[in-house]
Amino acid sequence: MNASTPVAPSSARATQSVRAGYALFILTLINLVNYLDRYIIAVALPEIQRDFGINDAQSGLLGTVFIIVFMLASPLGGFLGDRIPRRLLVAGGVILWSLATGASGLAASFTALLLARAVIGIGEAGYGAVAPSIISDLYPREQRTRMLSYFYIAIPVGSAMGYGLGGWLTQTYSWHAAFFAGGVPGLLLGTMAFFMPEPQRGAMDGPDAAVKLPFMEGLKGLGRNMAFWATTAGYTLMTFSIGGLAFWMPTYLVRERHLWLEHPGRVGLVFGAITAVAGLTGTVAGGWLGDKMDRKRAGGGLWLSGIGLLLAAPCMYLAVNLQDTTLTFAAIGVAQFLIFLNSGPINAAIVNCVPPAFRAFAMGLNVLCIHMLGDAISPTLIGQIADMASLHTAIAINAVPVLLGGLALLLGAKLFREAVPREQVG
Repeated sequence: MNASTPVAPSSARATQSVRAGYALFILTLINLVNYLDRYIIAVALPEIQRDFGINDAQSGLLGTVFIIVFMLASPLGGFLGDRIPRRLLVAGGVILWSLATGASGLAASFTALLLARAVIGIGEAGYGAVAPSIISDLYPREQRTRMLSYFYIAIPVGSAMGYGLGGWLTQTYSWHAAFFAGGVPGLLLGTMAFFMPEPQRGAMDGPDAAVKLPFMEGLKGLGRNMAFWATTAGYTLMTFSIGGLAFWMPTYLVRERHLWLEHPGRVGLVFGAITAVAGLTGTVAGGWLGDKMDRKRAGGGLWLSGIGLLLAAPCMYLAVNLQDTTLTFAAIGVAQFLIFLNSGPINAAIVNCVPPAFRAFAMGLNVLCIHMLGDAISPTLIGQIADMASLHTAIAINAVPVLLGGLALLLGAKLFREAVPREQVG
């Protein structure tokens, strides 16, 4: 066969596509299990409180300790992800958090359970910071937003599965069984992750992409990268708002709207179903539209995210001011759709506006910021506003960070072209 025939290149592209698809599939399943494991404890909590005799403040520590360890360990996970084979970091992190999830079911005391939750945070940090950088090296820029959106579909689906599976196992068997079941899939997926392809850093960013970068030089460059910081600011404001909304909205619907007072668990079920549907459809739509907008203009996907948040803000305000229950749930659904629209575009913008050699650390630093200044503090602050005024007022005010986040993302879109190498933006 003549060496000039296109068969060999075509075969190589097909092989690359299969390898990339396998890695994306494994990473997405891991992300699904990630959120499944996170939310099992939410539905198992009443039984845990009964068995250990702990109060609400102590119970809250189970969530607080996890998020603090996770956000503090994420930059370290990103630092390692820029320097060692990322598949090893992913596999090790998944296996560690899965073992810790299983150990949660073995916990014989509140202290042991608290320690297990902290270890879960360490394992998730090793995975969460590097997975988007792997995907960015498997797919070209014109496909990244869509592929990252597939990855982030796991957030609403995994969360809903955590509520559903955790609730069923806790009710049917025990909260111990729920944690045991949650740990098994991660052990299998972590083993499979050892066999994922390890793409070269910057493989899809052209021959001039920086694949090795001294840490301090990269840190200085990131400090001057205004597109990264504007995007992170918008993402943080969005995370602050939706973290508070997820925590307080079911309570608001029961306490102030008096919905299903005899069966308050039904509110959580309905709210969870709306979140799952809006999250799934919004994430898919955001990936498709984000790629389309990025092809039209540099930072187009980020511009889409900004517009999405600007539209979500009035929907969030209406959700607590509409008297009709059906319209209230409709407003909640639309707001969540518009918020989840941003999952792919925001994360694609972050990996696209930093050098390939510094992407994992940039993602880890982003994780630190969005949680430390976002959903780690918003439930408490919203609760304080509710104590001073009312829960209605607190949730209505919660629309303001979404509005400000939209403006920050529009600024980030404007700055994006300056941060991306010229050959990438054409």
